[in-house]
Amino acid sequence: MLAAMSTPAVPSSPQATAVSRGRGDACPGTLRLHTADDGALARVRIPGGVLTVAQAEALADAAERLGDGDLHLTSRGNVQLRGLRQSCGAELTEVLDAAGLLPSHEHERVRNIVASPLSGLDGRGVRDVRPWLSALDEALCASPAARALSGRFLFALDDGRADVAGLGADVTVRAVADGGALLGLGSAGECLYVSGEDAPRAALVAAKTFLALARDRGARVWRISELPFSQDELVQEVRRALAADGIRAALRASVGADVTQGPPPGIVGAALCVHVPLGRLTPRQWRELRRAAVDELRLTPWRGVVVPVPGVGPDDAAGALARLAAAGLVTDPASPWLRVGACIGRPGCAKSLADVRADAERGLAAAGGAPVPLYWSGCERRCGHPRGDRIDVVATPEGGYQLTAVTAGRQPRAALLDDSRDLAAALAAITS
Repeated sequence: MLAAMSTPAVPSSPQATAVSRGRGDACPGTLRLHTADDGALARVRIPGGVLTVAQAEALADAAERLGDGDLHLTSRGNVQLRGLRQSCGAELTEVLDAAGLLPSHEHERVRNIVASPLSGLDGRGVRDVRPWLSALDEALCASPAARALSGRFLFALDDGRADVAGLGADVTVRAVADGGALLGLGSAGECLYVSGEDAPRAALVAAKTFLALARDRGARVWRISELPFSQDELVQEVRRALAADGIRAALRASVGADVTQGPPPGIVGAALCVHVPLGRLTPRQWRELRRAAVDELRLTPWRGVVVPVPGVGPDDAAGALARLAAAGLVTDPASPWLRVGACIGRPGCAKSLADVRADAERGLAAAGGAPVPLYWSGCERRCGHPRGDRIDVVATPEGGYQLTAVTAGRQPRAALLDDSRDLAAALAAITS
């Protein structure tokens, strides 16, 4: 049974309005595990999603020996290990340290950096952002002030194709064709033009200025969007801080960016691209990805994996892609899995009201016909939900789900869904 109804607008994110945080940031990391219903959880920050093959093997070893065996991808290109023993913290730290995944214990939760995953691989974009990524991560780990950033503060390095620029980062560095970069802060109406050489340092200065300004104003916030004053005011403060640090910056109007769905599955330039259904990589899938890799893997913020294969011939690349498909990874750009996401749900999360992943899989065929992606959530927190147009499918305390179509420029429409077999009809009711 389903019933259509009107509903108030749904914020695009939990940080849509200014807030004051009355407690410390409890975002999990690798040195501070989070207790979940399926065991302890560790979140391993992977700046830019870039892993060497050796690091990928270390993560697989940790997942199989200490956790549930799977690797869970996040919407920031990081990895979560679930089902861990509460007593495994020291052993996990040793494994990650040895693999170079913990360059600074004091900064391990703040290394949140997304980067254009196909940068330098497909001939698009105006520059390869890998040098920016290395420079920013090194500077971040060397900064005592940066330790005060929350585990939710996000940097984005966009190579000019405007993919990660649409992910709502706190600090966005976007390459432009003349060799410079645009430094964006939250959703401020103005940005700052800096040289490409100065871009990574400018990003860190911006983050430190946010911390200082929030502290001076008594604002207990984790992200730029939570500031209780104009974000354009922060832009002016950052411009002054850059000048004091010897970085020239000119005001520019901010450039919008559409929210994208990430690299399309298949062979793209010198890379194999796959999507991971619901972000959960099994040991077999992880082994096949490592087998296909030449030197590294790149995890994407869209719960996919890019495997650079420079120098690999077309026949060998096609064979590797076929093996990845046989392992259950999505290699077809028409797959309905590209339009479906979900939080962990039951039994892993105590707050979840439903096994949303099982229900999402049962509704896969109907989701494939929806005009926008679906995201299934076990409760009103909607953890990990995407930005942009979507259909939120949220479990209710009464059983069943509330479906809400969130589309820019339109009043949200909603329907109650009691039986997942009626999903197609519910979708038709709120999208027609």
